Amino acid sequence: MKGKQTVFDMVRSLAVIGVVVAGIYIFVPHDEEADPTRVVDYRVETLTARRAAPYPVAAPTGLPQEWRATSVTFERKNANAWHLGFLDPQNQYVAVEQSSDVSPKYLEKVTQKAAATGRTEQVGDLTWERWDGEKYDALVRKDDGHVTVVTGTASFEQLARMAAALEFKKS
Repeated sequence: MKGKQTVFDMVRSLAVIGVVVAGIYIFVPHDEEADPTRVVDYRVETLTARRAAPYPVAAPTGLPQEWRATSVTFERKNANAWHLGFLDPQNQYVAVEQSSDVSPKYLEKVTQKAAATGRTEQVGDLTWERWDGEKYDALVRKDDGHVTVVTGTASFEQLARMAAALEFKKS
């Protein structure tokens, strides 16, 4: 019958489409071993934040090349929120978060609900609070009018390594 499609016609069409898709997949080069991480340069944003923020903005210096910056933002309208995200050499996430919002709500957000342990950790000349969480752990430093948080999925050793590399500057 003309104009009527049969189940066989539909299966045949799907088979043809499947062959085309398989051919594309086989012949288009793709590297499954490639690292999909996009590295960002945070120098310009750091300079901008240091000019605009009412506190000394923290950015790392001297980290090995295996530490890869993956995200950077400064939001003046959002309590001067500074964010710098990294992957450490073990591909664990480490973020530097700063803000003039020192509220528990802000700390809960950037630490993914980590909680203060009552313990401190000395990193260089600075004392940081240790926070433990289900998802992220954190080192928290509250200063006059702002807070600095080093947080992420990395170990406390790696968080402390990032905290030690931080240089606090105001332009």
